[in-house]
Order: sequence, then C-alpha cells, then structure tokens
Amino acid sequence: MPEGGINITEIVSISVTLAAVVFGLIAGLWAYRLTAGARAAQALWRKRSRELEDRIARADGVFGAFPGLVLVWDEVPELEDGKLDGWGRPRIFGSPTALASLLKFAEASEGPDPAGLLLEGVADYEARSAGGTDTTLRRRFAELIADGRPFSMTIIGPEGRFLEADARAAGTQLVVWLSDATIRGLDESEARGRVEDARRQLEADPIAILDTLERAPYPSWRMNATGRIVWANAAYARAVEVDTPAEVLEKQIALEPAIRDLAMEAAKSGEAVSALKPVVVEGSRRALDLVSFPISGGAAGFALDVTDGEEAKTALKRFRRAFDDTLDQLAEAVAVFDRGQKMVFRNTAFDNLFGLDRQLLDSRPGHGEMLDRLREARKIPEQADYASWKKAELARYDDAPDAEIPDELWNLPDGRTLRVARQRNPLGGLLMVFEDKTDELSLRSRYNTLINVQRATLDKLHEAVAVFGSDGRLRLHNSEFERLWNLEAAELDGQPELEIVAEKCSALFDNPGVWADMKARVADPSPEARRHVTGEMEREDGKVLVWLSRPLPDGATLIAWQDVTDSRRIEEALRERAEALEASERIKGEFVEHVSYQLRTPLTTITGYADMILQGIAGELSDQQKNYLGYVRSAADELEKMVTDILDVAAIDAGQLELDPTDVDLKALASDAVELLASKAEHAGVRLAVNAPSGEAVITGDAKRLRQITVNLLSNALNHTPRDGRITLTVKRDEDGASITVSDTGEGISPDRQARVFERFERGQRGGAGLGLALVKEIVEMHGGWVDLASAPEEGTTVVCHLPVIARVANAPELDLTGLLRPAGQKAAADG
Repeated sequence: MPEGGINITEIVSISVTLAAVVFGLIAGLWAYRLTAGARAAQALWRKRSRELEDRIARADGVFGAFPGLVLVWDEVPELEDGKLDGWGRPRIFGSPTALASLLKFAEASEGPDPAGLLLEGVADYEARSAGGTDTTLRRRFAELIADGRPFSMTIIGPEGRFLEADARAAGTQLVVWLSDATIRGLDESEARGRVEDARRQLEADPIAILDTLERAPYPSWRMNATGRIVWANAAYARAVEVDTPAEVLEKQIALEPAIRDLAMEAAKSGEAVSALKPVVVEGSRRALDLVSFPISGGAAGFALDVTDGEEAKTALKRFRRAFDDTLDQLAEAVAVFDRGQKMVFRNTAFDNLFGLDRQLLDSRPGHGEMLDRLREARKIPEQADYASWKKAELARYDDAPDAEIPDELWNLPDGRTLRVARQRNPLGGLLMVFEDKTDELSLRSRYNTLINVQRATLDKLHEAVAVFGSDGRLRLHNSEFERLWNLEAAELDGQPELEIVAEKCSALFDNPGVWADMKARVADPSPEARRHVTGEMEREDGKVLVWLSRPLPDGATLIAWQDVTDSRRIEEALRERAEALEASERIKGEFVEHVSYQLRTPLTTITGYADMILQGIAGELSDQQKNYLGYVRSAADELEKMVTDILDVAAIDAGQLELDPTDVDLKALASDAVELLASKAEHAGVRLAVNAPSGEAVITGDAKRLRQITVNLLSNALNHTPRDGRITLTVKRDEDGASITVSDTGEGISPDRQARVFERFERGQRGGAGLGLALVKEIVEMHGGWVDLASAPEEGTTVVCHLPVIARVANAPELDLTGLLRPAGQKAAADG
C-alpha cells in the first residue's frame, strides 16, 4: 500500500472493535435490566445485615456494661450417676474486664476453655443459697440439669470477695449469670484503662520479651508460613549441637522433623498443637513435648523436656501393674474405683467372692451400679432404706482425703460375714477390701466357747490348776487354786508373775528352791526343762500336796496341786492294816501247819491201832466192839479228810499248791470215785450211778486233784441226800471241753445260800468244815475251768465242773505245752 494511503486492515480492525463495543453496551444494558431484582434483594439483605450488626453491637454494649459474665449452654452437659461430669462448652458474654476479674477470683489462669477453668475454680467454694442453706455451685448446677430447678447463691471466695451466681433454664438452653460483687461500683472504663496501660507497657518493651525467650532454658523457635525457621534461641542451638542460633537459621536445622508438620497444623487450625517425641539432645535420648501455636506470619514453638515426667509415668505404670498383680494374689477381695466412681480394678478374689458377671465387671461399671447388682444377687446386707444407704456409700467420695473411714461388718443374707475396709486412693477415688470373716468368727466363737467351757471345767476340778505363759505370767487359774493357797481373786488380777504368786504362797510353803525350780521350768524353753515333773510338798499347816508341772503345746506351762492329806492318812492306816493282816496270815499259816502236823501224828496212831484191833491182834472182838471201832475208824477218816482240806486251802493261799498234769481218763476217774464211796452210800441207803460216754474221755489235768474234787462232790451229795435218794455222776468230753457233773435228789439249797456254798467254811445244815465245795471251785479254776450250780429246795442239787481239754497250768514251767495242745489220743499216737 502507498505511503499516506488508507490501510484496509486498520479499517477492518476499527470496525470490529466498534462492533464489539456496541455489542458489549447492548449486552450490558440487557444484563443490567435482568439483574435489577437481584440488586434490589442484595440491597435489602445488606440493610438487614446492617440492622443485625447494629443490634449485635448494641447487645455487646449491653453485655459489656454488665459487671459480670453470662454463660449460655446450647447443649446441656450430661450427668454420670447423678453427678456432673464436665462443664461442656458454654458461650461467654460479657466484658473482658469481668472475665479477667472472675478468673482471678477463681485463681485460674487463661486457657483455651476459660469458662471451664472459671466454673471448675469456683464450683466447690463455700456458698449460700437465697434461703441461707449451705451449698456449692457444682451441686446446684447438677440439680438444675436434672430437675430444671433455678437457683441464686452467693459464693464466698478468698480475701473476702463474693461472687453472685444466678441460673435459669431458657427453653432448651441453660443460662448462668456471674458477677463479682466487689467490682460492681468500679468504673469499667478505669478498669479497661488499666488493662490497656499494661498492654501498652508490654508493647513498649518487646526487647524484654525477646530477651526472656532468648535466655529461656528450653528450646524456642519461630517459623514463617512456608515452614522456614526464622528465629531460634540459644537453647535450641545447644539442643541441635551447633554454636549459634545463626547457624541454625543458615542450615535450617530442625530439632525434630515433626516441628514443621506441627507448625503447619497450628497455622491451619489456628490453635496450639503438641506432640511427644523422643529426641537426641546433647548426646542423650530425651522425651520432648513439642508445642506449636499460630502467630502473625507463621507459627512459634517451644520444646519442654518431659523425660523425667515420662519416666515417672512409666515407673508409675510399672508400679501400678505390680501393685495390681500383688492385689490379685491376695486372698481378700479388692476393688478400686476412680474419682469418677468407675471400677478400674478388681482382683480374682473379688470375682470368686461375689460371682458377678465378668462381662459387666470388665465394662468398668460405676460404684452405684455395682451396688445395685450386688443387691439383686442378695450379696449385700439387707437394708430397710436401700436408697439412703446407697447414697451414704457414694457420699464417701466427697469426704476429705484425710478423713478416717471405719471398717464395717456386712452380714449377708446367705449367712456369710464380710469385713469391709475402705481407703481413699491417693490418685483419687476409693479402694475397698472385702474379707470373708465367716470362718474366723465361727472359730472365734468356738474358741470363746471352749475357753468358757475350759474355765467352767477347771472350776469344777478338785485340783488347784494354774497356767503360766512363757513370760512367767499367770494366764489362767481356777477357784480351787485360790482356795487351796488362801488367795483373793483381786490378788491374781492383771496376770501377776510367778515370783509374785510364789511370794504370796510362801506363807504356807516357804521353800525358795521349789518355787525357783518351778519358775525355771516355766521360763526355760529347752526340751530338758520342758518335761513332765511331779513332786510332793508338806505345808506349814500340815497339809500334804502333790504337784505336777506339764508343758503345753503353746509354750505355756500347767502346774497343778492336789491335796492328798486325807489320802496319805488313809494310806498309812491301810499300810498298818496290811501289815497286820500279813502278820495274821503268817501266824494263821504257821498255826495251820503246826496244828495239822500235830493232828496227823495222833490221827495216824488212832487209825493204825483201830485197824490192828479190827484185824484181831488184841483178840476176838464182839460185834458191839467192832461197831464201836468202826465208828472210831470212820471218825478218823473224816478227821483226816478235814485236815487234808485245811492243808490244801493253806497251800492255795500261799501259792504253793502245784498241779501235776497228766492224761486223765474221766471214765476211770468216775469209777474209782464211786467205788471209793460205794460202801458209805450203801450204808446211807443212797444209790450211786455213773453216766459216762461210750468212747474215749481223756483230758490233761492233775489226776489226784480231779479225783479229790469228784470225791468231795459225791461226799457233799451223800451228806445232803436222804435214804432211798439217788446220786448220779456224769462225765463228758467233746471238742469244746470236758465236764464232771454230780446231781442228787437231796434236800436242795435255798436261793439265799446258793451264792455262798462255794465260800470257805460255809457249813451246811448237817455240819462239816465247809471246805469241800470251796476246794472244788479253786481246783477247777486252777485247771482253767469254772463251776456251775443249780438247785431248788426239796428238788435236789446239780453241780457241774467245766474243764478244758488241756489244763492251763501256770505253775509248771517244765511242762512241754506244745505237746499238750493236742488231744490226748493224738498226743499218744504222736508219741508212739
């Protein structure tokens, strides 16, 4: 195109531009028309927003003028077993001055939850309700939550300050008004001015703050928004082992990689965050609590060395684990509840004692719930007012930490008795110990009963008894001890020592050696001293006492005294009598022996001459003379028999009568005895009969003595059997033994005389010496047998001598008893 001409391209471009502008104007006008309604709505909402902001500003002004705080809960805190568990997150309305004043009142520092700090700080201060009743904010606030009951109170704080508290339920919200009565008359502007002055003073001297942080003993740092370290103190440099903080900034040395993540998290959340990390500091492994909080332009942080605390926590955990293991080994049931009344521990004995559902116990039930379950299982004492009793049990958590809690005995419905001990847990809460005392109480009751029975038994004894402990003190005595030693009960009170008791007893028995020996045996624990010892003492009043000392299993020593004065006198009298009887027996024996000898000599002469005369040596005799000599001969025989019996009795009494055992044929023995008395029986008109077995009847015994007892029995029967009477001699032998039986049809024996017929010198109605049956009994018993008698008046008498097959002869040591143990027939066969 030539220079100075019109450029078509430029014309086109301008045309397009103008068209675009026109189109834009048209589109803008159209859009403006379409958005007119939206702009009107926005203007309306902006107006309403300004009105709301104005109302909020006015409400803030009203709240700022209120000399206190208003706390509003949109979500009502929950109660745990009727008690408050945390304060929730109320909204706070009021002036900063009032908040600072109330925090100071509560002695609480500022924190992320000032409402919780404030309420927790004043919750347990002494307070007065509008009606003048003592109460606390915690208690009344729990009642407000539970029952919706409003309250007004005055809380009494330190240094004479008072806090007014009012609370109401507002629909679904709770509202509490708090005001410090001591600043109601204070001009708020002055208070805010003082706070602002303090802030300005702080801002006027920032170097002091930086210097404080620089000299702080714990690492501190600051990071920008990108995570770069822009400041660190000297402690930080030492922790990362460099010389200066500048080197930290230059090399961007992180104390721990997590501090950058913490800084980013704090900046993002706008809240402080922390983390516990193990870090090597100056060559040693330490546990650091890393804290990061947002500031303008980034985040700042510091590291606190909590190694000692963590080690203490670990040690505490180990200790608690060991403590729990120790408690688990105890025989007593143990349950531990924390300050929230939750069960945090119970041992195996607790499970075994109460038998509750273990799944329930593992869920950490509350103390109140556990009591309810125990009540359902009838494993707590029956209570007339269970609700009051349960409330009193749970009220122990509110007692002072040093308050003493006495032990109790629970008598359970199943008959068991538990000792319940409670102790405040140093970490908060309550520790309870349950011990089954059923067996112990039963044993104690039995023990006390035995002691009472023992005392009553000792008091009934005729012996004086005193028990001294290993320390030499009198532990137990009976009333006879007091009486025997003329002591008063008051003198033996207080468990006096043996020396004091011996001193009181010395008035009746003054022998220091005996009392010293008793004391030595009481106090000496050696086996040589602790043995059974007896002795005798004669007192000044003439009484004779026998005493004994006996050790008891528990280390005590029993000493008993018995008054044997009368026994000694009786023994002396009996001794003298025994000596007299012995002398009399000796004289009697000598007399019998002498008389018997002197009688035998003339008796032999009489018998001999009578026989000679009867044989016709002196000439032929008339019948009358023969009869007279026959009477003389018969009387001599009777006299000889009587003398023989007397000598046998004397020999038996002297133990000199010995048996000569041989084989004895009972049938032959019976025949000889009957033949010997046949003429006498014929003369008396009495029939004799023998009844013997057809077989062999041999026993082992003294043939002479068996013949003697048979003849004595027949003679005794002849003397008491009238003419035309009958006497039967029966002998028998079987495997169980042998017997010799004499029965007659005589006059019989009256029942009152039957028990005495075998006694010596028991004479019958027809005279005699009375020794025949006595000798029969004693000779049979020497053979090891016995005698039976059956008789009735006018019906005759039967005497049975029971004999063993082999006589038990104790006075014949030379006899071969082995051979005699066999029956006679077998013995003869063995000998053959």
